[in-house]
Amino acid sequence: MWRLAVAALVPVVLVGALWVFQRHLVYFPDDTAPALAPGARPVVLRTSDGLDLGAWHFPGPGRTVLVAQGNAGDRGDRVPLAAALVDAGFAVLLFDYRGYGGNPGSPTEEGLALDVRAAHRYLLDSGVTPDRMLYFGESLGAAVVAELAVEHPPAGLLLRSPFVDLASAGRVHHPYLPVGLLLRDRFPVAEHVARAGVPTTVVYGTADTVVPPPLSLVVARAARASVVAVDADHNDRVLLDGTALVDAVVALG
Repeated sequence: MWRLAVAALVPVVLVGALWVFQRHLVYFPDDTAPALAPGARPVVLRTSDGLDLGAWHFPGPGRTVLVAQGNAGDRGDRVPLAAALVDAGFAVLLFDYRGYGGNPGSPTEEGLALDVRAAHRYLLDSGVTPDRMLYFGESLGAAVVAELAVEHPPAGLLLRSPFVDLASAGRVHHPYLPVGLLLRDRFPVAEHVARAGVPTTVVYGTADTVVPPPLSLVVARAARASVVAVDADHNDRVLLDGTALVDAVVALG
């Protein structure tokens, strides 16, 4: 009898542990502040809940690209992307979410929404008008900028490797868990882009093993987006700062 009780208790304990620690499976921050990138001007973003976030502004003559990174690393990892966009004539703002890049706080869906709003507000205060802004979202960052675009529409939206929502991505990697019931953070990308109604381009990798191509294509259909397919996996260099990616931003802006 006790063995049956233990066997019944084990899945309950596992599910409970996943509920408590789930954000450690979603967010993978580098929590040290990166060294200042060449050509970048350091800025501090103040969130509406009182956090100071590190960011870098790269000046350029064209539209400004607000970059929302994925769930791992920090803004230092996105410097090659910023450099490629600057070379293409854009200005760029890189920022780190709370808990990333030496910033205070811990990442959550609600917190990241406040963080990207602080970045958006900085651009407005710097004189960048909405018609001069493009949003660039990388994987999880696609959810962050798609949500922002509903309230603050930009001139264009570039979504790199987006998922339909976080649960759809979670089921790919944890097919035997009730992911949809467990998740605290939802990130409904497809829903947001459909509501935003701004010019959108989806760039995805045909060999992506983290966010499978069908998920990105659902987002593209919801946004009636232009689509750029690249023969690459999720973290291959071509999807980080490659020519096809930069050309897609140029075409959008």
